[in-house]
Amino acid sequence: MTSTKKSNGLPQHIAIIMDGNGRWARARMLPRYVGHREGVKAVKTIVKACRNKGIRALTLFAFSSENWRRPRDEVGLLMDLFIRTLKKEVEALHQNGIRVRFIGDRYAFPKDLREQITQAEDKTRANTAMDLIIAANYGGQWDITEALRVIARRVASGEIKPEDITPDMINCEIALADLPAPDLFIRTGGEQRVSNFLLWQLAYTELYFTDVLWPAFNEHALDEALESFANRQRRFGRTGDQAEQLKGA
Repeated sequence: MTSTKKSNGLPQHIAIIMDGNGRWARARMLPRYVGHREGVKAVKTIVKACRNKGIRALTLFAFSSENWRRPRDEVGLLMDLFIRTLKKEVEALHQNGIRVRFIGDRYAFPKDLREQITQAEDKTRANTAMDLIIAANYGGQWDITEALRVIARRVASGEIKPEDITPDMINCEIALADLPAPDLFIRTGGEQRVSNFLLWQLAYTELYFTDVLWPAFNEHALDEALESFANRQRRFGRTGDQAEQLKGA
């Protein structure tokens, strides 16, 4: 799951909480929906930038399991925006070699959205340039719970004993088990918490918080986050000298 080596100082996997759409719109006396629409434009900018920079994987927190608590009208508009964006953008993502994946409990979504999700995944499944992971109706506690349910069933069937359970076993059942854990976590909008996002996967991730609201987060803002990452020493429990020796190996 972890490595002290980076390619040209770049993270292999970036995870982003895209926060601030509503505040961006409110500051301009615009409806919140406009902020979400502008947020989609920021997604396109950052996906393109990460693809061009050679980032291996980008995970975006699009809709948390807690977001259902928002006003019903706003949730409905978000679902509609989600569907229309998928229909419009999947071909461009495919042409750029980007594999689209979704994590989260998709069965709570409307049928037409579930169909769009499946079509996007199927169309881009063989692409290898970059993984774009959309966390939708996702929560880190839900993710860990689902993994433990799989393992609990193996215990109940007698396949394994409770003492056989290891972190590696849990990791194999968690979302994104086939990808390197995020090297860099970015949260826009000024808040400084992980908000139930990739709780297991972020164990050794470098955290970066910015006051920039998501619709205004552009390639320059991304470069600032990448510069901060490149200047950090990732030790994973080792001493600084050990980390430097591994980095130079």
